[in-house]
Amino acid sequence: MTHRSQLRIPATYMRGGTSKGVFFRLDDLPPGARSAGSERDALLLRVIGSPDPYGKHTDGMGGATSSTSKTVILSRSEKPDHDVDYLFGQVSIDQPFIDWSGNCGNLTAAVGSFAIANGLVDAARVPDNGICQVRIWQANIEKTIIAHVPISNGQVQETGDFELDGVTFPAAEVRIDFMDPTGDAPALPTGNVVDEFEAPGFGRLKASFISAGIPTIFVDAGAIGMTGTELQPAVNDNPELLDQLEILRAHGAVAMGLIEHIDQARQRQHTPKLAWVSAPADYVASSGKPVGAGLIDLNVRAMSMGKLHHAMMGTAAVAIAAAAAIPGTLVNQAAGGAGSEGVCFGHPSGTLKVGASVRQQAGAWRVERVSMSRSARILMEGWVSVPG
Repeated sequence: MTHRSQLRIPATYMRGGTSKGVFFRLDDLPPGARSAGSERDALLLRVIGSPDPYGKHTDGMGGATSSTSKTVILSRSEKPDHDVDYLFGQVSIDQPFIDWSGNCGNLTAAVGSFAIANGLVDAARVPDNGICQVRIWQANIEKTIIAHVPISNGQVQETGDFELDGVTFPAAEVRIDFMDPTGDAPALPTGNVVDEFEAPGFGRLKASFISAGIPTIFVDAGAIGMTGTELQPAVNDNPELLDQLEILRAHGAVAMGLIEHIDQARQRQHTPKLAWVSAPADYVASSGKPVGAGLIDLNVRAMSMGKLHHAMMGTAAVAIAAAAAIPGTLVNQAAGGAGSEGVCFGHPSGTLKVGASVRQQAGAWRVERVSMSRSARILMEGWVSVPG
């Protein structure tokens, strides 16, 4: 029997923040995959190696974690005053499913670098030396992001001494500004700084629902039997706990108004996120680095695609910054009321500092901007091969 040969598609494998993904120019994809639909999804699933019942991604580019099972499609922007359109796909590991409902804040750090290196930014806007401001249109959530990319001798500067907890080696710092991340919508979708909802196994819980960056359900760590200093094994090695947390996320999604029935949560694995917060406490990060309570304003742990994230998702960090800046939220309370000037929070890999500018308008909280620093670099360039 004769089988079709493999497709060879130009692609770049990049790290952005604490994530990795396969980056494509839209025009390099096969014609049928240049628009949304089953053909695009089937192609990208096969690139990553999903669905994989073994959970290893041995036959694909994925890394078998939520942080490394990602795809990005970029093109010159059709929006005025923007350089590049950025579309993100979160690929399920064990299901034939790609979630297009949200952004990846970590990979955002690599978007500007890729766009410059691949001619998606007008050459006149790229300095010989200095910082290039890449204006990104995030197509999943229809928001503007500005990436401040360092340039040396006309080329993206990827190496440097900026250290990011959760990333092994230092690199060049890339500042990311998430502009008006809530748009015309309020940061608090229910209008309340704290809501209550019922979740089987946990009873009636208090929660702060935030829509900045990515829809996020924040609960108090103690209310769900956590300390806020957990590392991955304490959660991810406990299947019963993972099931309970997914049920909690589903019920929170209903209470937040994102879905009508908990069964719909299966089709929204990427959103909303579930996170728990606690007051500052000493712990030892996954790298063995001590994190002292005096160095942070609060501790935060967040779930991503059904597992405790090894660090912190960039979009969830946006939500943390916004929630910390709004008086009365559970995040603001855990930080002791701090947040208007930014917060430094502890996560499983270390710490991260984020800042938000918020305002109250007609009784509703709006987020004007959230800023944080990440890093990014190219890991491999060439072609990805996919069975025809």
